[in-house]
Amino acid sequence: METSSRELQASEYLEKHQIKELVSYLTSALLFFRPEKPREYLISLLERLRIAKVTGVAFPFFMDNSNIVAMFEMMDSSGRGTISFVQYKEALKTLGLCTEDEDLQDDGHIITLDKFKEEVNKRMKEICEKTKGKDSESYQTAAGLLLLH
Repeated sequence: METSSRELQASEYLEKHQIKELVSYLTSALLFFRPEKPREYLISLLERLRIAKVTGVAFPFFMDNSNIVAMFEMMDSSGRGTISFVQYKEALKTLGLCTEDEDLQDDGHIITLDKFKEEVNKRMKEICEKTKGKDSESYQTAAGLLLLH
């Protein structure tokens, strides 16, 4: 009977703190990106989650330039070197860099890879700067992650 009680308590704890979802997310990200240093990658991912929580900003899916290019290329399936405004807006939402209620204006221009990279980097930098003054160590960690050159 005691084992069952402990199992129930453990299950309730995991559910209350959404640990199963967190572990699933971390595992998925690890398998998707397959970083050279998985432990360091997981630590940085957890740090970014903490920054998102501290700043109250939705967790952005911080990426380096190779990830940004890969995402753009997936959306540009025809290989024209451009994506639609709708694809652009959805990508920003997926990355946590645009809110549902943010009114992005379609200026009629096509979205090139350079424009996409510029906007993703700019928005990630803005989010990073929101942590400045709240937790300088977190800011420095995030700033290091956002040097995307």
